[in-house]
Amino acid sequence: MDLGIGSRVINKEFGVGVVIQSTTQDLVITFVNHGVIEINKAEAEDNLEILEEVESPRDLVSMEQIEETLYSIVSRISDQLERVKIGEKWHGGHIILQPGNPDLKPYELPIDNFFHKIVLVRDRLRVMEQRINSSNLSNDEKVNLQQYITRIYGSLTSFNVLFKEREDGFMGTGAQ
Repeated sequence: MDLGIGSRVINKEFGVGVVIQSTTQDLVITFVNHGVIEINKAEAEDNLEILEEVESPRDLVSMEQIEETLYSIVSRISDQLERVKIGEKWHGGHIILQPGNPDLKPYELPIDNFFHKIVLVRDRLRVMEQRINSSNLSNDEKVNLQQYITRIYGSLTSFNVLFKEREDGFMGTGAQ
């Protein structure tokens, strides 16, 4: 079932509704008395009666395709190199920095914000590596700076626990 946005439908359980979004697998429908509900297209044929059909244009681009295209363009012109996900167990978590002095208030930071900063440090170190490798420095100077960056990565391996995928984290000299 490939209904266009604006198509009017009726469902035995939810009543009358209007298609507000159509993805490759689902129809998102706003039902008058039940709000927004997502229905799988394969199941929609058995559960929906079409009251008024609006043809679905064939040249639509999904939001996912738009995001991927924008990400590709932005990543070419910025320091951020790739999307990295935080481990599921950390979603919604906080970091609390508790001062040794009990008279002082602790500082609380959403772990997602902290993780974002860690990823930025990692990505900027990678950009620095690339710039060193393509610079006019002598080979000895390049090796020297690369070794220094590798030691920085090693110092940051404690944060690898935050990454969803192990290969997205930091690697020091022991991991190579």
